[in-house]
Amino acid sequence: MSTHFLLNMKNISKEYDGNQVLKNVNLQVKPGEIHALIGENGAGKSTLMNILFGMPVIHSTGGFEGTVEINGEQVFIDSPQKAIDYGIGMVHQEFMLIPGFTVTENIKIGREISKPSLLSHLFGKGMETLDFEQMARDARKALSDIGLNIEEYIQVAGLPVGYMQFIEIAREIDKTGIKLLVFDEPTAVLTESEAERLLEIMKVIASKGIAIIFITHRLSEVKNYADSITILRDGEVVTHKDIKDISIIEIAELMIGRKVEKLVDLAEDTRTLSDSDIALSLKNFHVDMPGERVRGVDLDIRKGEIFGIGGLAGQGKLGIPNGIMGLYKAEGTVEIFGKKLDLSKLGSALANGIAFVSEDRRGVGLLLDESIELNIVFSAMQIKDEFLYHLGPVKLLNQKQVRQHALKMIDLLDIRCTGPTQKVGSLSGGNQQKVCLARALTMNPEILIVSEPTRGIDIGAKKLVLEYLAKLNREQGMTIIIVSSELVELRSLCDRIAIVSGGKVSAIVKPDAPDAEIGLAMAAG
Repeated sequence: MSTHFLLNMKNISKEYDGNQVLKNVNLQVKPGEIHALIGENGAGKSTLMNILFGMPVIHSTGGFEGTVEINGEQVFIDSPQKAIDYGIGMVHQEFMLIPGFTVTENIKIGREISKPSLLSHLFGKGMETLDFEQMARDARKALSDIGLNIEEYIQVAGLPVGYMQFIEIAREIDKTGIKLLVFDEPTAVLTESEAERLLEIMKVIASKGIAIIFITHRLSEVKNYADSITILRDGEVVTHKDIKDISIIEIAELMIGRKVEKLVDLAEDTRTLSDSDIALSLKNFHVDMPGERVRGVDLDIRKGEIFGIGGLAGQGKLGIPNGIMGLYKAEGTVEIFGKKLDLSKLGSALANGIAFVSEDRRGVGLLLDESIELNIVFSAMQIKDEFLYHLGPVKLLNQKQVRQHALKMIDLLDIRCTGPTQKVGSLSGGNQQKVCLARALTMNPEILIVSEPTRGIDIGAKKLVLEYLAKLNREQGMTIIIVSSELVELRSLCDRIAIVSGGKVSAIVKPDAPDAEIGLAMAAG
């Protein structure tokens, strides 16, 4: 007897500019099933969902190969509206609500209900009035279906984050004919109690026969709430199983398992690393970074080593550098060469010899409307009073010194640009990343923290950036901390790698540690 699938995506392949991002992927989901779609960043999950939703980015870049079936019927979904027509909805990680609207207005937006009026009888349907009472009843029913006890007439602005996520779900549930819901990292920004409640709501929705695709990096959620799982790695399906037939450790191993290939050739190692010579020490370190909370980390990083911090997304690895730099509220003790940082003071880390290249280069790392040269020297100007003339109380930019230094960094890091005066916002992502690195190096730091150093850059630029970090470490003895989702990147460069899971360090491993050991550490949270 053949299995009935609500969704059957068969032999899906997609390439961008010659880069194959999906290779003959199959995804099947049954009615009323919670199906986990799992993979590291870049595994192909977003591309596969963009195909399911008919997103313009797919069809403006040559479309895709393979077929999509809904309830056994082959369909062609070339727009989000078509996806909605076929009963497909999505609950996004980023909220799509309008703060100034009420709960009802947000749930019914785009599907407002009208009723006849005297004017509509005379001048046509366009003069009908909104039926607020019926819309409120619909909203109340959708809220009740997911167990959310909140008044449908209050404004969304000011509500807790968890409530906003539940209103997003209610909006999808209210749509007529909903058959399949995609939950994209729904618990990433929720508290533990809110996340648990949302996951229970998912089970309630599935019990009504609605299929759910559940995208998350939290493997305990997968094991506790999903019925089946598809794991993607490098654009291919590595397994499709019932959840009862696979363990958390096996899931983590399958996500990351690949041949360890060195991305860079390291120079001969003449360093002497001492466990008693500590550059950076964290004790009971907590960081309140939404989606990347840190819950009591203890770490000692030796002077002159390249130290890696890895782990799955949403487990806290990004919270560590952002907390050290004062970008999010942090508690605990951070010491640099024995000197305690003031965690309440933004800029304390910079003033004490730490430079940071953020994973959010456009939001935190760069002044997009300013020149390359100003971006490169900006932190050194602000923190160390460098690249300035002092005329009494007046400080003026030393343009000649700025230009000379910028040209040197452009040449050193091979920043592809028209010149030092080009605006950073007009550069490619890879070259923006190099400008961030140039700015950090201009601080002449004792400790350099680089978060997601090669995100969004091509393999050639990736090799150059990693080799330069290795050169800084070997030739200048600089202590370098690399935070990355790319395990192969950490294995290529690092002396030791801390695996973060559930906001804590679950293990510190050697770069040549077997996949099983790393998988176990990733699954610990």
